[in-house]
Amino acid sequence: QVQLVESGGGLVQAGGSLRLSCAASGYIFRINSMGWYRQAPGKQRESVATITRAGMTNYADSVKGRFTISRDNAENTVYLQMNSLKPEDTAVYYCTVSSVMRTDWGQGTQVTVSS
Repeated sequence: QVQLVESGGGLVQAGGSLRLSCAASGYIFRINSMGWYRQAPGKQRESVATITRAGMTNYADSVKGRFTISRDNAENTVYLQMNSLKPEDTAVYYCTVSSVMRTDWGQGTQVTVSS
């Protein structure tokens, strides 16, 4: 059974840092891309960062230079290091994992940045 377990969210002051983790398990086929999305209240879910199995990354313009996505293929885990956090980064963050013929979502973890 596929399972995604997220951790690392919380409350932080503006300018602070948080590190999100998402551990994936139960996949029969190789995991391809992994990523993070976020959804703020009243807004649509948006892509924050993605990473391929080979390590190619893509970031939303709003987080470039502040966030870093990485992954451990042996552990099927994806990370999001968030630095210089801003109040506008406040949202529920979801990890996403794509494998053969499926894409799965984590349960979400709240990130709140106070001004």
